[in-house]
Amino acid sequence: MRITKLGHSCVRIEHDGTTLVLDPGVWSEPDSVDGADAVLITHEHPDHVLVDTLRRSTAPVYTIDAVAALLAREAPDVAERVVVVAPGESFDPGLPVRAVGELHAVIHPELPRFANSGYVVTAGDAKVYHPGDALTAPGEDVDVLLLPVCAPWMKASEGVEFAREVRAPRNVAIHDRVYSEAGLGVVDGHLDRFLTRDGLSYVRLPDGTDL
Repeated sequence: MRITKLGHSCVRIEHDGTTLVLDPGVWSEPDSVDGADAVLITHEHPDHVLVDTLRRSTAPVYTIDAVAALLAREAPDVAERVVVVAPGESFDPGLPVRAVGELHAVIHPELPRFANSGYVVTAGDAKVYHPGDALTAPGEDVDVLLLPVCAPWMKASEGVEFAREVRAPRNVAIHDRVYSEAGLGVVDGHLDRFLTRDGLSYVRLPDGTDL
């Protein structure tokens, strides 16, 4: 088995001539889906699914209802090759996969909960778990946990406890560009949205500038 990180939450899993790509989004490498036999999408947020990237491939896309609806609206050509999977469902896009969970982690109590399904991929004797944007345990032993490490919906301590709960011998960081220069806008957007609503201001000062 070979696991390749391709930016943020995008991971390529290769085993025995089959290639699966999970969550190629806006912060992933543009060529992440090249040569994929199937693409798996955990949820609808743009850091996990990007239409332009999906159009680079003709591979089937396995995902949940919410993402299928998004693609039907925004990319009918891609929607034609979507296979909808349900929480708990097992399926085989070239390697055995099981969908885990059905809700995104809470971003803020005033925002709606989004649908999200992680995936346990079995590659020979090894199992790899990609949870998407949730800290939902897989319900079985896995060999590799693709571990979210920074997000507007989590603390570092939660990542530690999630990894302890799953107890995978190997933990690989994913979801790691949110607090980069590219991702700080996500956090800024949440703070500005909620604070402005309460009559408060929010600004990120560039280094060396004054208030």
